[in-house]
Amino acid sequence: MVVDAADGVEIRGALARLRRTTGLPVAFGGLVESGRHQVRISELSGTATAALSALAVTSGNGLGGKAVALSRPCAVTDYSVSRQISHEYDLPVAAEGLRSVLAVPVVVRRRVRGVLYGALRTAQPLGDRTLDAAVAAARDVEQALVLREQARTLREQALVLWERAGEPPAAARPRPAGDPADNAAWERVREAHAALRALAPRIADPALRDEVLRACGLLAADGGPAHQARPAPRELDVLACVAAGATNAAAAERLAVRPETVKSYLRSAMRKLGAHTRGEAVAAARRAGWLP
Repeated sequence: MVVDAADGVEIRGALARLRRTTGLPVAFGGLVESGRHQVRISELSGTATAALSALAVTSGNGLGGKAVALSRPCAVTDYSVSRQISHEYDLPVAAEGLRSVLAVPVVVRRRVRGVLYGALRTAQPLGDRTLDAAVAAARDVEQALVLREQARTLREQALVLWERAGEPPAAARPRPAGDPADNAAWERVREAHAALRALAPRIADPALRDEVLRACGLLAADGGPAHQARPAPRELDVLACVAAGATNAAAAERLAVRPETVKSYLRSAMRKLGAHTRGEAVAAARRAGWLP
């Protein structure tokens, strides 16, 4: 798995939250390098030296390597004398003055993708509250990585489907019944568009969110008559779900809102589009180029 610079931003944010919620003076971490069974320490928070920077931690070695190998959190009260771990990294750990250390793996789809560490410069037990906070920080990173991967996959699938449909984005309009293969391709385009629109609001990284929304724009003409009020982004999200065949309940689950909220967005979109039914609203949005 290629390590993305944006993924490092997620690690950095998680480390900052970990220190803020626990009071730990030091936190650091990194992601698994592509094609290797090791984690490269890329993010440091609260460190006094560069001893841990770019350190490569091999699976099974040291505390972090043990967490990677076991795919579960591990902790030691006094790193340099602990009998629970091997001691390949004693020198950089001692150079930073760390004693009590915990390591929590970042696991996505049963694969360890990275490790978050928290540490004290004194030898004392790290309590359950600290461990729970570290696990929560790792879960935040896991969710961000999953969303990022989903966004990239959907974006790539959407572009492939658009190419197979064989028309430029500006011509994205409902087609008359014809070749079943063409109709099936356009239905997949519409499903991809709905999935991308549902995913975009959940992405914390602004650059990636913009990429996803640009991909949505490629799948629809994104125009519309100048005199017609454009539905708001969340109204379009709901319309995209409805266009893909989702019920109000299914759209609510996909968009992480209440069914009543979906109904409200849908009513507002229908009013702007001059539609009396869900189907009329979808058709109007497609004619305007706001949906593929």
